[in-house]
Amino acid sequence: GPTGSGKTTTLYATLDKLNTGTQKIITVEDPVEYQLPGVTQVQVNSAIGLTFASGLRSIVRQDPDIILIGEIRDQETADIASESALTGHLVFSTLHTNDAAGAVSRLIDMGVEPYLISASLLAVQAQRLVRRICPNCAAEHPLQEEEALALNLSRNGLPVIKRGSGCDNCGGTGYRGRIGLYELMPFTPAIRRLVNSGADVDEIREQAVTEGMITLRQDALEKLKLGITTPEEVIRVTSARH
Repeated sequence: GPTGSGKTTTLYATLDKLNTGTQKIITVEDPVEYQLPGVTQVQVNSAIGLTFASGLRSIVRQDPDIILIGEIRDQETADIASESALTGHLVFSTLHTNDAAGAVSRLIDMGVEPYLISASLLAVQAQRLVRRICPNCAAEHPLQEEEALALNLSRNGLPVIKRGSGCDNCGGTGYRGRIGLYELMPFTPAIRRLVNSGADVDEIREQAVTEGMITLRQDALEKLKLGITTPEEVIRVTSARH
C-alpha cells in the first residue's frame, strides 16, 4: 500500500502477536517508529553505511527466527530477503504497490527472479485506511444514483447507507477514526505457477479472486453496507480493479 495506509501498524501488531518470548525477532527499520519489548530493533543509518541491505546481512548472521524489514527499496534487499525466507526465516516487509498482485510486478521490476518470488513468498497483503462514520451523528441516507454508478452497485441492492451529519464529537466532519481495508493473496500452487511462467498482474489477480481473494473494493463495499464508512471514502481509496 501507499504511505499512510497503516502498513507499519499492521507489521508491529503481527510481531506483537508472534512475540511469545520463545523466538528471536530482529528488525531493520527506517525509522524505528515504536519500541517493541523483547525485539531487537536496528535503525538504518545511511551516513555510516548501515542500509536495509547491509543491516539485513548482519541480522541473518545472528540466526533470528523472525525478521522484519521496514521496506524493500532495491534488488539487493529483495534478494537477501528472499534468500532468508528460503533458508527458514519468517520474513515480513512492505512495498509500495496498488494491490496485492502488484507486489509481484514490483519485485520483478527491481530485478528479482520470478522463481525466487514464487518460492519464497507465502502471502501478500494490500491495505488502505478509510475514515469511519462518527457513531454519534450517523444517520441513514438513500444511496444516490451517481454513487451507485460509480461503485457499480444496484440501488435496489443497497437502498440505504449511513453518513455522519457532523457534531461536536467529530469536529463537524461526520467522521471519527479510521478502519483498515485488507486484500490478502496467499501464494497458492496456482499463483506460484503463474509467477514462474511470467504471467502479468491481471492474470495473477484474476486467479487470486477465483480462489476466493477478497479485493480492497469488495472489503470497502462490505464496510459501506455495514454502515462503517461512506461511498465517498470507498471511491477515494479503491478502484473497481482493486
